[in-house]
Amino acid sequence: MVTQINVQVKQTSSTASEGFIRHHAVKIDRPEAKGGTDEGAMGGELLLVSLGGCFISNLLAAIRAREAAVSNVDITITGTLESAPPRFSAVRMNIAADYDDRELMEKLVTISERGCIVANTLKHAVDLSISIQ
Repeated sequence: MVTQINVQVKQTSSTASEGFIRHHAVKIDRPEAKGGTDEGAMGGELLLVSLGGCFISNLLAAIRAREAAVSNVDITITGTLESAPPRFSAVRMNIAADYDDRELMEKLVTISERGCIVANTLKHAVDLSISIQ
């Protein structure tokens, strides 16, 4: 069965746009240094935050389902840029959290990675790595 997700992006100024996801809106623009007005995040930044959001959503669901003693989850995502053509060549996610059981945390991260649509998509396009502090 094929399922689709639809979003819409509309121009709001000469450099900016707004993305609509269900009843949510997000501003998109370039920083002033790149010719924009800095009204919002760049598309590449949103790609990285989308990865983090997708991953943490799956991780929190796995934590809740197992009633695991994990809290204060914080994910830092770093994208390495190439210039020709402009793209991410690598993406690193570093997960910090309060937990006692390292083995359980590793299992939860594996479950989250398997369930994350964005991670599963990017794995085939960039060198994606995930680490736990």
